[in-house]
Amino acid sequence: MAKVTVTVPCGTVDRLSRLLGIYDENLNLIARELDVSAYTENTDIRISGEENNALLAQTVVSKLLDIISSGEPLDKARVVYCIEMAREGNTEGIEKIMSGVVAVTSRGKQIKCKTVGQKKYVEAIKKNTVVFGVGPAGTGKTYLAVALAVTSFKAHEVEKIILTRPAVEAGEKLGFLPGDLQTKVDPYLRPLYDALQEMFGLETYQKLLEKGAIEIAPLAYMRGRTLSNAFIILDEAQNTTREQMKMFLTRMGESSKMVITGDVTQIDLPEGKKSGLKHAVSILKNIEGVETVTLTHKDVVRHALVMEIIKAYDRSEKAEEQRKK
Repeated sequence: MAKVTVTVPCGTVDRLSRLLGIYDENLNLIARELDVSAYTENTDIRISGEENNALLAQTVVSKLLDIISSGEPLDKARVVYCIEMAREGNTEGIEKIMSGVVAVTSRGKQIKCKTVGQKKYVEAIKKNTVVFGVGPAGTGKTYLAVALAVTSFKAHEVEKIILTRPAVEAGEKLGFLPGDLQTKVDPYLRPLYDALQEMFGLETYQKLLEKGAIEIAPLAYMRGRTLSNAFIILDEAQNTTREQMKMFLTRMGESSKMVITGDVTQIDLPEGKKSGLKHAVSILKNIEGVETVTLTHKDVVRHALVMEIIKAYDRSEKAEEQRKK
């Protein structure tokens, strides 16, 4: 049995309060996840348990205090993430990762990386011409790509932002939706509209859309074009065929950047059709200027429960694969 203490500096009672959470929910979560006992005594946090677990808990508490000191908010998802990183021995500089500003929305909200994986993804986009962002829902793949596209546009690094998705039906039929083709595909493109409107503001977004500086269209509309001086994002790329992916990648013109995002566990292609995303990632991995960043359940930044749901599905799929062997 080991006992360790983390002392919160005097005069920082607010930090202690934020660390503990409502009714000590954050501290209780750490104790439960790492199988230790933890309680407060004045401005000290006393931790006891098996030595390795107690030291892990000490690291988590210290890093959470660093995050709070950097001005970042603390929620359950970030506590869980910090615990995951501590288990992997990968907490070094985590507070710096969360404090770097990627972009600023029209309302002044700062967009920041919240995980190591997100930081790697953002750096890859800045450094490379073509980036594949592969990972589950909620990891910020599309949102961060849009944020960087807007930053590039405002810095006059590109003249146009082009966002596209394959209009693949996930159980519903396009033909049964009312309206013309554009109206039918709008629901598929809605997440892209929403992200851009948040970044630019509705009025600016609409003006840029009318001028053609922003283009949002189904993937089929890209055929036969050369896309120059543009930041191009292909979303839901797991639902492209090999032919569609090749068509898209070869549209790139001078001074353009491409980001391709998708989740290979959510392929909605008809039976017998191979995913163009999986194929492209495998054959382009050794080409200079092309990088693939794989995000995992640890990078989920939605509700903390989403992380647990993804982990449960991963365990189920692995068990099913084992049964088939």
